[in-house]
This record gives sequence, C-alpha cells and structure tokens, in this order.
Amino acid sequence: MKFLIAVSFIITSASAFAPAAVTQSSSTTALFMAENGDVQPLRIGTRGSPLAMAQAFETRRRLQEQFPELNQDGAIEICVLKTQGDMILDKSLMELGGKGLFTKELDVALLGNEVDICVHSMKDVPTWLPEGTVLPCNLPREDTNDAFITKDNVYKSIEELPDGSVIGTASLRRQAQIMAKNPTLKCVNFRGNVQTRLRKLNDGVVDATLLAIAGLKRMDMDKHATSVLDWSEMLPAVAQGAIGIQCRSDDERSLKYIEALNHKETKVCVDCERAFLEALDGNCKTPIAGQARIVDGKIKFRGLIAMPDGSQKFEIESEGEMADAKDIGRAAGEKLKADAGDKFFQMMVEMSPQQVLGQLAK
Repeated sequence: MKFLIAVSFIITSASAFAPAAVTQSSSTTALFMAENGDVQPLRIGTRGSPLAMAQAFETRRRLQEQFPELNQDGAIEICVLKTQGDMILDKSLMELGGKGLFTKELDVALLGNEVDICVHSMKDVPTWLPEGTVLPCNLPREDTNDAFITKDNVYKSIEELPDGSVIGTASLRRQAQIMAKNPTLKCVNFRGNVQTRLRKLNDGVVDATLLAIAGLKRMDMDKHATSVLDWSEMLPAVAQGAIGIQCRSDDERSLKYIEALNHKETKVCVDCERAFLEALDGNCKTPIAGQARIVDGKIKFRGLIAMPDGSQKFEIESEGEMADAKDIGRAAGEKLKADAGDKFFQMMVEMSPQQVLGQLAK
C-alpha cells in the first residue's frame, strides 16, 4: 500500500529541519503550467523518516540558493511517501529482499507523475534504475564512516566489547566485519529510524550499535557517537554518506534544476563504488563494502566481500584516473569475484535467511 501526503501534513518531528522562513520572489519561471491551467510546483518525493526529511529539506535549500525563482511561495512542494522498508520493521532487510525496499514506492510515484524528483540515501538505491528515470545528481558527500555507539560510552571500540556482547545492526556488511574481529559477539536484527535505535540501546536491548555518522551529522545528533570508526576498522557501505536526486529522463525542467546541484567529485566516487557493486552482482545475503576517495586528483578505491559469519573475507585496493572511475570499480568487483570463486557465491545463494541469521547469532 502506498501513502503520499503533502509536507504540510507530515509528522511534527520533521518540521525541526525546515527553514524558519522562506524569502519571496516575483519570478514565476520555476512554475510549470499544467494542461488544465493550474500552476504546478516542483514536487520533491521523499520517505518520511527524520533523516529522509532532513535530506529533502537540504535539497530544497540548495535549489532555492541556486535558483531565486524557487524561493517563491509554493514553488517547491515536499511529498512524503511510505515505503515497504519503513512499514515492516520486525524482519531483517535480507528476509524482505534487500535493495529497493526504500525506493520502490518513490519510483512508482515518479513514473506516475505524482512527484518530479526523488531524494535518496544513495546506499539504499539499487544498481539498476527503472526505465524512464535517471539519477544525474549527487550532493556534496558527508563523512562516509560508521559511528560506534555504546550506552554511556562505556566501550570505545568493537575490540573493547566483552566476549558475548550483543550488537544491534540490520547490516550484513557490518555484521561480517564485526564477527571477523570477534566471533563470540552476537549480532541481532536492529531496525527503525535513528531515534528508535538509540532508544533501544539506552533501554539495554543491545550492548552496542553502529550507524552512519553522516546521518547523525545531518540531524545534529553526532554527539551520540562514542567513536567514529576508520576504514581499517569498518569499511563503509557502497555510496554511504551520499545523497542522490532522481527524476524522469524526459523531464527537462527537473533535469535543469538537479544537474546544477551535482557535486562532481562525489558523483565520481559513487559511480566507482556502484560499478563495483554491480560487477559483483551482490544479493541481499552478500556482505559487500566499497569506498572511493579522490587523493591528489586520482581515485583510490577499497573493496571487500565476506561470508556473513566473518569466516572468509576478500579485500582489494586499486587506483586510477577520475575519468576511469566506473572501470576501476568494475575491475575491482570482477577481481574479487574471481578471487572468492564460484563456490563462495554459490554458498550465498543456497543459504536460507534462517541459516545466515543463525550464523550471525551464534
């Protein structure tokens, strides 16, 4: 079931991220005249979580800074949709099917002309996009690292956790790297928005959890992080920390607006990482991590695949020219796929969700 509501009716917690005032402009070039004569605003589609709303308001702010006509009252409308991933919280993402759980309803609204652009956390976006849509824009990337969080900051790192500690996370990528460090640790499914997860942690449901520091920073909640993990401690997810903006491929008005917001270096890195993921053809049972950075004008990439219980892990590092970003990512994925071998991936395919979760909770 799909729900779409205008921003004026959304939950009050999201209003905290809205600007206090909107400046006025007499220009009407941003407004589209529909066939029935109605003036149509630029409609931004988003999920309704506090983090998603913060990202939608950030997109609106950047649009209004870049295009004065979008400051006109009513020139931009934010439309909130419920996704399957938001509605079903008692099952792991793996059990629900993984990628696409947070984007399908937005895709449907976009193709149905209910919204004009969609704002996504890029790590939630499948490597394929629905026909008739494009994603030409990434906003400047936030810190990509993971935050490690314990109640009252008792333990500062994964290594400090006592044997048998319980870590809450919905990410197989995190689970595999955690268990590679200490196989006695127990990982349990931990879903819900950031506020829900922090409340469960404080209630003692788990001993620790991990969250993207980018999301915490965007909601001014990074004070909750006990520590920020370096890549050597926890390699982040493909496209973590990046915001992407999608539109219909034939929508010239929306393309003009969002292409102007694109941050080249972020998009180069995200394209490299997503090419890596696509080459691996990773399913929701496969722990995959991949990150690219631009250093001295060159792109440097690190990638990882692992068994869900951390018992096997394959890593790669590569670098090259920014213009070759996609080729670098694709080659890294193909190399890891060859290194791991057919048996590794066959085991992933044959494992039931129960088997994988059983390994993670042993």
